[in-house]
Amino acid sequence: MALTLAPLRAMPEAIPSDLADTAREYRMSLADLLPYREEAVTRARETLTTRRRLAEEGLIARRDADIAEQALATAEAALASTRAEIAEAERLVAEAAAASVLASLPPARPGVLTVTPTLLRFHGPRSWSLSSLERFFTDRFHRALPVSALGQTAVHDRLGFDHRNAVDVAVHPDSPEGDALMTWLRTQGVSFLAFRGPIAGEATGAHVHIGEPSPRRGSHAG
Repeated sequence: MALTLAPLRAMPEAIPSDLADTAREYRMSLADLLPYREEAVTRARETLTTRRRLAEEGLIARRDADIAEQALATAEAALASTRAEIAEAERLVAEAAAASVLASLPPARPGVLTVTPTLLRFHGPRSWSLSSLERFFTDRFHRALPVSALGQTAVHDRLGFDHRNAVDVAVHPDSPEGDALMTWLRTQGVSFLAFRGPIAGEATGAHVHIGEPSPRRGSHAG
């Protein structure tokens, strides 16, 4: 399949859409929650340390220490979940903020790579396979494929994105991993959108979205 580089043209600044604003507001609400999650972990860890010492001294039952250990695990899981949701919201900010750029581009054609300051777009005729993606990445970089969102997630539901037929990979498009992944996807004929971030030169939210663009629920794909 012939691969050509679409001619670059002056691109307008990505104007934040209502989706980008919603994603930013959601991220801010999670950022406000984060200190409380971190404090809960600190308190739970201190409680566990105290109860373990008391249990070793025979002053409380071992079961009380076990309960504190479970409480710490619960607090740590909540903190990890909040951090993961913040990262996912940042990726959706990048996608939503790029909507105006995507809308300004000519219709995607198979085999054509389009490059702008904030994103790269490639349209291919073949579907993606998670097992093939994982095999390529593991063989090339000797570590697991850093999947950040596989199919529809709770955050996509909350913010109104249709992500059922896509997978996001947490690599920067300009990194060695991102460049190798995009090259492999092109040779396989698999569509992708690579986001450098909502603003040129800003890495926040950078990732490679494999599959067609995620339209808003109830809208047409971009």
